Amino acid sequence: MTAGRGDRAAPPAPDGHWEVRFADAASAKGWESLAQQARENTYRAWITMRTSPRPAGETPRHHRLKGSLAHGTHRGQTCEQWQIEVTGSGRIWYLLDTAHETCWITFAGTGHPRATDRR
Repeated sequence: MTAGRGDRAAPPAPDGHWEVRFADAASAKGWESLAQQARENTYRAWITMRTSPRPAGETPRHHRLKGSLAHGTHRGQTCEQWQIEVTGSGRIWYLLDTAHETCWITFAGTGHPRATDRR
C-alpha cells in the first residue's frame, strides 16, 4: 500500500523524537522516488528530521527557507518551513509543527522545487 496524506513516513517516534508525516499524497510519492534514487541520503534526512529538525547551526544542506517560503500552513497552523538537500537537486521541504512535535513533509523530490525558481 502506498503512503498518502497524513501517513507517517516511518514507525512511530520514540520518546524525544519527532514524528515525520506526509502533508499530502504528492510528497509521499516524491519521497518514494527520492528514496529509490538516494536511499542512504534519504534515510539520513529522515533521521535528521526525527532527532534535530531545527538544527542549532544551519548548513547549506539543511536550513530554513527564506522569504515567502519561510513559513507554511498545515491544518490552520502557521509553521516554519525547512529544507534538507538530499542530492544535488533532490530536496525535502517540511513544516515544523512544534505543538505536536511533527515534521510535515510538504515536498520531496529528485528535482529542484519549482517554487524556488520565482526567487
